[in-house]
Amino acid sequence: EHAMGAVLNGMSLVKVRPYGATFLIFSDYERGALRLSALMELPVIQVFTHDSIGVGEDGPTHQPVEQLASLRAIPGLVDLRPADANEVVEAWRVIMELHHGPVALVLSRQSLPTLDRSRYGSAAGVRRGAYVLADPPDGEPEVILIATGSEVSLCVAAYEELTAEGVLARVVSMPSWELFDRQPDSYRDEVLPPSLCARVAVEQASALGWERHVGLEGRIIAMHTFGASAPLRDLAGKFGFTPDAIADAARELVAGRGAA
Repeated sequence: EHAMGAVLNGMSLVKVRPYGATFLIFSDYERGALRLSALMELPVIQVFTHDSIGVGEDGPTHQPVEQLASLRAIPGLVDLRPADANEVVEAWRVIMELHHGPVALVLSRQSLPTLDRSRYGSAAGVRRGAYVLADPPDGEPEVILIATGSEVSLCVAAYEELTAEGVLARVVSMPSWELFDRQPDSYRDEVLPPSLCARVAVEQASALGWERHVGLEGRIIAMHTFGASAPLRDLAGKFGFTPDAIADAARELVAGRGAA
């Protein structure tokens, strides 16, 4: 992986737009080359697959936990973790327009549903880093569910469950922290209203950094240990990545607001 990253950097210097691909867990081996591509503002494309505990049977040695946070810590590197096929298409369009620094396209290995965009927000919002995917049918949201990648569809399922109960929920797909940070304050406040502190972030990775988006009163459903070897369905239940667990966290936050 380190050799691959170094070769990509060299190709980029002669005006080729290169990309490389490997498992996300192996991005650690590529660290030095990744850092240099960011330092040199080289438009290298990194495709990282098998991005979570979704590769359950591979076990914890091949299940990334801290890697996303580590990539986000590299100055100038943009990470994109799309939620479905539509977001992948939009992510690639965005990547083709980024010419001053590396991009990490982070993809799942397991099958995911393609969200019906006639019911949910347009995937064109990917270019802004985060966008409102679903809102309450009536009224202003009282809780926000935020997710990246494969966890977005879990939040959509939780949203449908909450909506059926009359809980006013919003779903925000946030494929790229870096692109969202580049948006004007007015847009960021529109997506994540500062006055609404009831927020649940969901990501099958380290929780590190999510506090900036959910605040002190929010909940983070994330990985706090290494993974395990089992089918994804079993691991999702073990680590709390289910629509029911997400909906429960949202209900507790809404109930807490009411009590306050």
